[in-house]
Amino acid sequence: MSAPPSATAPAAQDPYADYRELTLRGMILGALITVVFTASNVYLGLKVGLTFASSIPAAVISMALLRFAKGSNILENNMVQTQASAAGTLSSVIFILPGLLMAGYWSGFPFWQTALLCMSGGILGVIFTVPLRHAMVVNSTLPYPEGVAAAEILKAGSAEHSDEDETSSGIADIATGGLISGVLSFCAGGLRVVADSASYWFKAGNAIFQIPMGYSLALLGAGYMVGLAGGIAILLGIVIAWGVLVPYFSATLPQPADVDMATFALTLWKEKVRFIGAGTIGVAAVWTLIMLLKPVAEGMRLSLAAMRAPRDYQRSRVEQDLSPRAMIGWTVGMLVMLGLSFHHFVDSAAISDTAGWVLVLLGTLMAFFIGFLVAAACGYMAGLVGSSSSPISGVGIVSVVIVSLVLLVYGESAGLFAHEGNRQFMLALTLFVGSAVVSVASVSNDNLQDLKTGWLIQATPWRQQVALIIGCVVGALVIAPVLEMLYQAYGFTGAMPREGMDVKQALAAPQATLMTTIATGIFSHNLQWNYIFTGIGIGVALIIVDRLLRSRPGTNLSLPVLAVGMGIYLPPAVTMPIVIGMVLATLVRKRIQRRHGGKTQAEPYLKRAERTGTLMAAGLIVGESLMGVIMAFIITFSVTSGGSDAPLALSLENWDDAASWLGLAAFVVGATLLVNRVMKAAR
Repeated sequence: MSAPPSATAPAAQDPYADYRELTLRGMILGALITVVFTASNVYLGLKVGLTFASSIPAAVISMALLRFAKGSNILENNMVQTQASAAGTLSSVIFILPGLLMAGYWSGFPFWQTALLCMSGGILGVIFTVPLRHAMVVNSTLPYPEGVAAAEILKAGSAEHSDEDETSSGIADIATGGLISGVLSFCAGGLRVVADSASYWFKAGNAIFQIPMGYSLALLGAGYMVGLAGGIAILLGIVIAWGVLVPYFSATLPQPADVDMATFALTLWKEKVRFIGAGTIGVAAVWTLIMLLKPVAEGMRLSLAAMRAPRDYQRSRVEQDLSPRAMIGWTVGMLVMLGLSFHHFVDSAAISDTAGWVLVLLGTLMAFFIGFLVAAACGYMAGLVGSSSSPISGVGIVSVVIVSLVLLVYGESAGLFAHEGNRQFMLALTLFVGSAVVSVASVSNDNLQDLKTGWLIQATPWRQQVALIIGCVVGALVIAPVLEMLYQAYGFTGAMPREGMDVKQALAAPQATLMTTIATGIFSHNLQWNYIFTGIGIGVALIIVDRLLRSRPGTNLSLPVLAVGMGIYLPPAVTMPIVIGMVLATLVRKRIQRRHGGKTQAEPYLKRAERTGTLMAAGLIVGESLMGVIMAFIITFSVTSGGSDAPLALSLENWDDAASWLGLAAFVVGATLLVNRVMKAAR
């Protein structure tokens, strides 16, 4: 590693001014990691509807490999993880794109059409987050759990930020957390001897209730780094979904005789309650954008002023974003690329040239403006609870609804639906435009985490933004062939490439199935809008409560409405560990304050505890993420070789109850070790 900066350097001097950041070897390493993580995320997303944030494992791998390279440093490692994480996150486009096969419009994934769509959407996501950086990263109290964790990992493995003892201690904290969560993840996802979640179901009359629990230590670690307000908001969302809405629907609707209680309740949640959650997320996203208009406008004003009079706005290295001219150039270029993608898509439809050009213009403008609107909302959600837990698919639902309505109105006014085949085409175009929006949203969701990491370790923002663009390009080139390979290997639910294939092996692609169903319902005029409007009403009521709490003098109370929507929309096995992590962090801080006689006296102990807790929580995220990558490749190799999708599973009879109790015990042990290690550091 490079020698650390001099401890006697004056404060005004930039200690990292001569450090290499965006290097050729770093870009090559980032591209290789990109291929691995993008393929893993595509597979896992299609299989179970979840993806993992790749920035932390990318940082760990980068440090491990570049440690042997001459002149490597923390800023170069940061660029590698920035590039890799952007590409891994871009794989969220699978939440919509497979719907084109389910709708019967595509029979595969055309390489250039898929790649250019993902590339243009991803790069626009990078550009849209540039003016948000000052408002949402530098001048914000959002916790950015994964961004902070990645920064702590880079610092712990870097001589620039720690002496030898501190570095060793930091690495030990990360390794301990990583080992614990990695072993649990392997036992749950590999050997299948430990459950990753459990639920207790019961009835009160005909109403069905669930007490849910998830055993993910990675999500526990993410929750540990998030504020209590977000935890309470998510818990409120869980209570609304599983303590009010599901019991109401199950009490008022007849349960089929051949369906058990849990399956019936989960069906109600998927078909009704999730739409309510999507409505809440949608109105909260719009409100978030309104609240951010002033700081974002100020950031854009300064950027334009710097472009007109650059000598009057000289800024330090750590404040330099991409220049306004570069941003305009990239934006125009990506709009042209989007327009070409839409033109190629529309060109094969049986419509007039005039209608075709109108649809190209509508598609391009909707992808651009909806993408810009959701960029701020996705960045806020990622800053609040982390990229892994941010409901990109909820944003996808909102975008699909908006795009469907616009295209439906135009199609009916222009008489396009006189030809019945055009209804399928408009459905497919909706999914294609929605895929572009999700590309923008997913990259925006991740970029601000990376920029938070860079800000904490004094990286150069414009270089990070270039690395993000490179990551989008590489990721876009990887996504299409991986999707095609997986589709040809085992197909998707509702879309099989060949007759005679085993439908049990098909990848579920749950979000793509849901969004195709929504778009189909809109174009056939049978979507149940009442659930979405109910969610909007809940969101408006919660916004009013939030404003009342914030207006109380002398208090610091708030109710993040987006987090409530996430609690309604996301599976409770995902959200409960986050809530528990938030509660643990709060209890630990309170206990340290009591031990040392109050908040002021406990300040130095709280700082040590915060560092240790952040590092170990980061380790919990690292261990499970890396194990997820390893297991994804093992499973993919097994299935493509004719084996099962659980090649390492131990088929134990009558093991379900034991697996649930083992999962709970392992989760409790992991949480206890985290608390004990933090409390020990605060002595």
